[in-house]
Parts: sequence; C-alpha cells; structure tokens
Amino acid sequence: MRIRPRRRRATPALRRLLTEVRLHPSELVLPLFVKEGISEPTPLRSMPGVVHHSRASLRVVVEQAAAAGLGGVMLFGVPEHRDATGTGATDPDGILNLAIADAVEAARGRLVVMADLCLDEFTDHGHCGVLDSRGAVDNDATLVRYADMALAQARAGADVVGLSGMMDGQVGVVRDALDDAGFTGVSVLAYAAKYASAFYGPFREAVESTLVGDRRTYQMNPANRREAALEVAIDVEEGADIVMVKPAMSYLDVLADVAATSPVPVAAYQVSGEYAMIEAAAAQGWIDRRPAILESVLSIRRAGADHVLTYWALEIAGWLREDLTTSDRTNR
Repeated sequence: MRIRPRRRRATPALRRLLTEVRLHPSELVLPLFVKEGISEPTPLRSMPGVVHHSRASLRVVVEQAAAAGLGGVMLFGVPEHRDATGTGATDPDGILNLAIADAVEAARGRLVVMADLCLDEFTDHGHCGVLDSRGAVDNDATLVRYADMALAQARAGADVVGLSGMMDGQVGVVRDALDDAGFTGVSVLAYAAKYASAFYGPFREAVESTLVGDRRTYQMNPANRREAALEVAIDVEEGADIVMVKPAMSYLDVLADVAATSPVPVAAYQVSGEYAMIEAAAAQGWIDRRPAILESVLSIRRAGADHVLTYWALEIAGWLREDLTTSDRTNR
C-alpha cells in the first residue's frame, strides 16, 4: 500500500507545514459588555474571566486588543434604565453610543469597532423589538427603531453595525438609512442565521436581560438547516456586507453551508454558553483548557468562518504570539 497518511504526521515540522487551517489574531473579534454607572470592571458569575466594563476599563481593553492585533471588538451596552421602545439605544449619551466613541478613540484605526444593533438590552420587556397591543413583536415598527439606532451608532463612529434582531427586512432598511444620511462607509454585519438557542443563557446575565418567554417567533428553529440559506440570501440581496451564523459550535453544518455559498465574508459567534461549558469543564479538571479552547475556535474556522467572535480572543492572541516566538527560537 503506497498511501500512508501517517507519514505526513511524523514530526512537528511536517505537521506544521501541512496544516490546512490556522488561527491568526486578525480573524478574531472580542465581544465586550459596557455597563452604565460603574467605575470598575465587575466579574460575571456565569462567564469566568468576562466582566462588565466601565467606560474607563473599556478603553484599556480596546487598547490591549489593538496591540494584540485583533481584528475587532463587538460592543454591547448595559443601561441603567429601560423602557418599552428602548430609547436608550438611540440616545447620543446612551451607554452604547458613548462606548462606541470611547472604543474608536482608543482603537485609533488599528481594529474594527463593531456595535450590536438590537433593542433587547434597552427594552424593559427584553424583546429585540417594539411590541404591539397584543404583546407581540411588531416587525415594521421595530425596523424604524433599528434605522434610528444605526444612525446613532454611525454618528458615534462605529465601523460596523451588527444587526442581531432577526427582523424581516432589517438589512435593507438599515442600509438605506445609512446611505441616505451619508454613512455609505459604515458596513452592515447581518446576524443572518441566528438560532433560538439554549446556549445564550450566560449572555442574558451579561446584558441583565428582562426577557420573560422566548424569541422563537423571530429567531430560527434549531431543527432547520436549509432555512439558513434563505435567510443569508435575503440579507445579501438587501446589502449585507458580512453575514453571521450564531451560535457557532452547535451549528457547524450550517456554517459550512453558508461559507460554501456566500458571496460576502462569513462570521460566526462562539456564544456565551459554549464559552461557559468549556470553562466549567476545565475548572473541574475534566478537559485541558488551552487545547480545548484552541480546538473549539479552530473548528469554527475549519467550517468556513472568515472571522470568529469569541470571548477568548485576547487570550488566544497571546498564545499565538507565544507559539510564534517559540517556533522562531526553535528554527534558529
């Protein structure tokens, strides 16, 4: 038998030479939570190592992320006060819009500043949109709020607005609003295939969600794979510059499908529950933390993601730098 794949794995140098997919800091995006009314970072119980940032600590971590060569940061705001229509999302002095300006100043063009464009953090009912008289999410009324929110984020300096609400027509409405206001250089990241997942639990602690019930009338059914292709196609047609699959690890089949057909770059979000499971297992000594983290993110890249949103982005960048330094010393 002439074909002997094991020969290609015989030495570390061969394995390194023949590696098909690699991680690089520029492919990683760090999600960050900025909370109104705090002066120091506050740890999150369900996400060890992740914090609510103050505006001051946000500037520090964005500087660190830029110095580490990360591709970007994704900002989420946690306001002190909420109301039915999420007015804090469009207030120029609202926590998210102030955080965008802070991050842009700290980044100084060295990384991409993205902002979550959704109302769930700002509404007192916790849904991603405006409710009608029956308590259901009103799709078209929500689109009006999204357009206003996009303009507020663009004025604050966001490079990318991350449309995560899964409303029908959201990309087209936001793209038109940005273009009409002269913000033609602001990109739209569409959470095109966002599933109604059980893995968002720790995130809801992070944004102090007030949601009662679920979001199954607008987020996707976890059983549906083909539907993702339709959602992506609609968002691309409406002008999305980047499309997202969320969650990542439990939907690698969907991610691979999207990556194989999308004409625009594809992102994937390694969500809070995926992060928390690995951290919890590692804390118990059941898995080796560093290899497990790297393997999990590598699997997302291998499935086709051009960039990955992960809470480990900064730590991974440090490990990659260590590995490169070690390799350089070995090869001298």
